[in-house]
Amino acid sequence: MLNPIGPGLWEYNAPMTVLGIALGHRLTVARLADGSLWLHSPAAYSGALAAELAALGAVAHIFAPNYIHDTYLEDWLPRYPGVRFHAPPAFHKIFPHFSLTDRLGESPHPAWAGLLDQHVIQGIPRLHEVVFLHRPSRTLLVADLAFNLGPEMPLLSRVLLRLNGCYCRFTPSRMVKAVIQDRAALRASLEHILAWDFDRILVAHGDNLETEGKESLRAAFAFLNA
Repeated sequence: MLNPIGPGLWEYNAPMTVLGIALGHRLTVARLADGSLWLHSPAAYSGALAAELAALGAVAHIFAPNYIHDTYLEDWLPRYPGVRFHAPPAFHKIFPHFSLTDRLGESPHPAWAGLLDQHVIQGIPRLHEVVFLHRPSRTLLVADLAFNLGPEMPLLSRVLLRLNGCYCRFTPSRMVKAVIQDRAALRASLEHILAWDFDRILVAHGDNLETEGKESLRAAFAFLNA
């Protein structure tokens, strides 16, 4: 079920397992000024989910927020032939079979300018994640930049998360830390984001941070200053 979490903002949580870890997957939906829908990182497609979305508005924009959030796109894009598909700069080179209509950069598309801000994270080119700020709800949207997974997970998942350094806390995983190539560039990106006005953080995998998101983001990446 789509869960309303702010003015013109909804979330949908679905199960998802990656490399033996029960990560779960959060789709975030925003309604734009023209009444159309903006889908951030679609979860597994289903007719029931599509019907819920149709009750809210027409799906106009679908996003892959980084280079590894491609899992369910093949089920979504053919069903919405008029949709605009947005992804990071080189996504079309990695996944040429997807018909990319828009490369995400620093400037918001006119359809959501003033409603959503965006920034392409620098310093982690293997991820190249784009984060968004939903202004009305003061909500930051992240995908794999950081996880927030906890004790409700199956035993094996908890063990694997401990090994990956991201169990029971909001933090980037060891896998993400291992592919950081430019710490100064990443620090600059985080400072750019921390200048935004947000309090909540929605994560693609795990529990949302309902408050003190800015402080939590700063603490999660404090290792960059070591």
